[in-house]
Amino acid sequence: METILICDDEKDIVSALQIYLKAEGYHTLTAYNGRQALEIVRNEAVQLVLMDIMMPEMDGITAMTEIRSFSNVPVILLTAKSEDSDKILGLNVGADDYITKPFLPVEVVARVKSQLRRYLRLGSAAPKNPDLLTVGSIALNEKEKTVTMDGEPISLTPTEFSILALMMHSPGTVFSPRSIYSAIRNENPIGAENTIAVHIRHLREKIEVNPAEPRYIKVVWGQGYKLEKQ
Repeated sequence: METILICDDEKDIVSALQIYLKAEGYHTLTAYNGRQALEIVRNEAVQLVLMDIMMPEMDGITAMTEIRSFSNVPVILLTAKSEDSDKILGLNVGADDYITKPFLPVEVVARVKSQLRRYLRLGSAAPKNPDLLTVGSIALNEKEKTVTMDGEPISLTPTEFSILALMMHSPGTVFSPRSIYSAIRNENPIGAENTIAVHIRHLREKIEVNPAEPRYIKVVWGQGYKLEKQ
């Protein structure tokens, strides 16, 4: 039985969501601000978090950012219609989905089931596969030479695959263009900066929702590139 944490400062919403989710066979935990939610995720086995954005003590965006520092549990944000900028910010810093209030029970259940399927198949709850690398929604299988985003296949060139695999082995590590070139070509990195920049641009076009504001592959000015930890 999967455990879902419901976090909202409006107790009526928490109670209603509990009723809907328990009817679907889920176990639920509750919190009424971001700080409480953070402590529960740290100390309990939680498979999904439903979290409001605007809350006292600690808002949902801050709590989710803290959660992402140690867990890849799916987070679905509960937002008001007026919080469009917060929705975008939430997705950029690690939210998996959002639901706008007022919401229909059937929508909440459908979104929860969708995120749980992906998490249990590709997330930390899945059996470990030594050939499978995962960062956020990206899954790369080194043996099969395949890459998926949210379970959907992504077609990469051999060079793009090698660059992504290099970065996924060490999320957060900054690689200079010369070191990337040497690692994937095993030769003197003459003209590495321009060559790698082109490959990075093409890779971003395939794995980023908005290549102009990448969530995964970031530039570290004057140093190189890194794959952001999710």
